[in-house]
Amino acid sequence: MHGNIRIRAIALGIIFGLMICAFTPFNNAYLNATPLAGGHFPLAPFFILAWLTAISGLHHRIFRSVPLLTGLELMTMWILTVIVSGIAFTGLARTFFINLTAPFHFATIGNRWTEVLQPLMPESLHPTDPKAIESLYNGIKGGSFMDNVDLIAAIPWSAWVTPLMWWAAFILLCYFMMLCLTNIFSRQWVENERINFPLLQLPRFMEEALDQGLYGSFLTNKFFLSGIIFCVLLHTMNGLHFYIPSVPEMPTLVLAGKYFAKTGLFSGFTKLKIYFYPAFVGFAFLASRQISFSFWFFFLSGGLFYGILNAAGLNIPASALGVTFGPTLTRPEETQMIGAYLVFFCFIVWLARQHLQQVVREAFGGGQTKSASEWMSLRFSFWGLLISACLLVAWCVNFGVPMLVALVVLTAFFIFTLVASKAICQGGIAYFTLTAAPLDGVTAMFGTKFFGAIGIAITAMCQKILFVDLRESLMPSLVHGSKVNEWIKNKRLFLSGIIIIVLAGVAVSFAAMLFVCYKYGIRELHLDWATSTSMTVYDSVVRVIQEPAASTEWVTTFATVGAIVMTTLVVAYNRLPWWPLHPIGYLTAYSSAMKILWFSFFLGWMCNQLTLRYGGVGLFKRVRYFFFGLIMGDFLMGGAWALYGLWAGQSYQVLPG
Repeated sequence: MHGNIRIRAIALGIIFGLMICAFTPFNNAYLNATPLAGGHFPLAPFFILAWLTAISGLHHRIFRSVPLLTGLELMTMWILTVIVSGIAFTGLARTFFINLTAPFHFATIGNRWTEVLQPLMPESLHPTDPKAIESLYNGIKGGSFMDNVDLIAAIPWSAWVTPLMWWAAFILLCYFMMLCLTNIFSRQWVENERINFPLLQLPRFMEEALDQGLYGSFLTNKFFLSGIIFCVLLHTMNGLHFYIPSVPEMPTLVLAGKYFAKTGLFSGFTKLKIYFYPAFVGFAFLASRQISFSFWFFFLSGGLFYGILNAAGLNIPASALGVTFGPTLTRPEETQMIGAYLVFFCFIVWLARQHLQQVVREAFGGGQTKSASEWMSLRFSFWGLLISACLLVAWCVNFGVPMLVALVVLTAFFIFTLVASKAICQGGIAYFTLTAAPLDGVTAMFGTKFFGAIGIAITAMCQKILFVDLRESLMPSLVHGSKVNEWIKNKRLFLSGIIIIVLAGVAVSFAAMLFVCYKYGIRELHLDWATSTSMTVYDSVVRVIQEPAASTEWVTTFATVGAIVMTTLVVAYNRLPWWPLHPIGYLTAYSSAMKILWFSFFLGWMCNQLTLRYGGVGLFKRVRYFFFGLIMGDFLMGGAWALYGLWAGQSYQVLPG
């Protein structure tokens, strides 16, 4: 599947991507319907891909003409929609406007935000018109009954021009840095390490079958049909139960925690849940056995670690965490991930050391080399990365952040993002969350006194916008795009499509979210999580300003433990051929995503292990169609119930949100 792509593929990708961006805020925030763009294998883009592939195959078979779209063009269209889809909600727009306005709208005498926080907020970074902020949360009077044209005219756009220009500069510089980083590491990950990209396996297999004229055989494969039929039966019954409770259901959630004692060796499993998601079983089957095994092994080991501490009488209070900025960081033991992320980043760099030396040589005038997975030259990527980094530092310094703080924090942001991107793309984790935030890593190393009042306020805002909730982050999708780019000959056309869709996606997503907020008011939207997490961030900022302190001993201890464990894992993984554990698994030991997915990875690993052990590669090649069917069936049913939910007013959720 190599060749040129036509402009129609780029055009369709841009059109469908922008349609998703325009509709997602209304769908997710107002209707609270099935998320269209959740995770790194989003529902809407794959649903569109599946139907367009079927239509293209049927058209070619009936008319025996040039295909409407080749398999490679469909892959290109799909990855463009994947890249942009997250921007419209959790990847950017979900908390963006709340993040900018919360210090003013939610200020009370009790939280002291008026005296402590508001004086630190540069006027250029938030709207200064109190009425614009009030109507954002309460809606324009009569807005829900207004004609769309009248509502657009009533939105106070002038109040948002200046802050949106400054934040757009920050966001687009960050996106450009991600593009340059992806281009620099793509050769290492795609060609040198040969990552198998589990999330790309089904789309690639579909489109190769289409190009070879075998799509009909693919769809009628008995294993593939078995997987689809299983998902159709499961979600038909459970979907009907959701709307008609008298219809029996097939449970996909078991609350296993009640079977464990609250004290003793297994006390860490008192909240254990067993979720069953067929699509994620399929992704786990397609991933490396070593990685799939490591995900569920380290998750259970993390729970057992709590029990060991409890049995030893070492009950560490949550207050020992101090001030945190992590989305799910609740216990000091979980700060192991700070040290683990830092060591794994060093491991990534060490594995790529020869390639990075080549990057530096080319950047300073050495002979140019070219890889099939690269959009741009390594020289351009290096200098683009360096210049955009300098501009980001200048952006922070312009608003009062000390230069050293800006350098350290921005480095932490991109270290965490790079490590998470490697874990997502190599591990096939379509739904990923951080345990500790980048700022948690900085405070663990330097303490909260390091930031200064303005430094912590501005960097906390920046982190909340792009670098703390990575469920729909842009960079993993760009890494997947670099793999698709390997098959495309006219790479500049593909790169142009990425640039256009990202720029347009940011603009459309901002406009769509403002439209929904001013029409109904944030108070009437399903944005409680976005509101509460933004307020928590600012509460933490105020605590840091009022009581700056060094990191607690427990945080430092467990971060060091995490670094030691990860160092042991990467050395063993790199030096011992028989070593069964992959370091990536440890990165997700305390992730909230793994609380949902651990059992799916266990099932996928077990099926993969048994298939290869007793049937070899031949059986694996046949059985994988069943797991392709599980993925296809889950997403087709997810799309079908999402469409029905738009009419019914509430949606049966097939996939994790």
